[in-house]
Amino acid sequence: MSATLHDLHRPLGSTGLHVSPLGLGTVKLGRDQGVKYPNGFTIPDDAQASALLRQARELGINLIDTAPAYGVSEQRLGPLLRGQRDEWVIVSKTGEEFEQGQSRFDFSAAHTRLSVERSLKRLETDRIDLLLVHSDGNDLAVLRDTGVYDTLAALKREGKILGYGISGKTVEGGLLALEEGDCAMVTYNLSEQGEKPVLDYAATHAKGILIKKALASGHACLAEGVDPVRASFELIFAHPGVGSAIVGTITPAHLAANVAIVAAVLQDLR
Repeated sequence: MSATLHDLHRPLGSTGLHVSPLGLGTVKLGRDQGVKYPNGFTIPDDAQASALLRQARELGINLIDTAPAYGVSEQRLGPLLRGQRDEWVIVSKTGEEFEQGQSRFDFSAAHTRLSVERSLKRLETDRIDLLLVHSDGNDLAVLRDTGVYDTLAALKREGKILGYGISGKTVEGGLLALEEGDCAMVTYNLSEQGEKPVLDYAATHAKGILIKKALASGHACLAEGVDPVRASFELIFAHPGVGSAIVGTITPAHLAANVAIVAAVLQDLR
């Protein structure tokens, strides 16, 4: 059994991006306030963060997920990824800012452009592979009324981003985001499957899907004798619309275990 994902990379819809089926979420590299995890954690120092990124690469992970709302995550990733830019597919976001322990949202054209330019600078790169609208939950209003997609389309034409979509919370928002964009990040796990129609649409229209809360933010639990992590990944990867699932672990043992389970699940599905 392969315990790495090197041979299991797959296209993300029709974005032209090839991604590992597991992506590394980096909220825990930048923020420890207002996060919904069952246990507290300590933000890794640079040496620990660098080791985690190196381990992820060795395990065949090439997708990294960050956001301005993740505290100092982007600022830290820039230096940590120096000299490795072409090894990674970088996903970042726009719309949500996290300041003094509070989130605020701004989807205006001016802020969207400022946010993307700032992310490019922080990440020390000339392009962001995938830029998602960090929705406040009012997905349809955000997409229809703010013009945020128009700004992202312009940034894509300028080559500053390669694809765009939404990290949303509703079926309607996810469907509209895919009709007009490249990708949607949706919640899909053992306890929440309400956004499955977005996955179905993506599968039939060659659109990209990233899964968030794949393990229910660490809360996955099931009947005795059933491995909740394996059951979670079996559910997720049984759906043909799924490109990659984002997990936000900072524990090397958890990362290696998740990769081994995903590799085994995908080989069983072949």
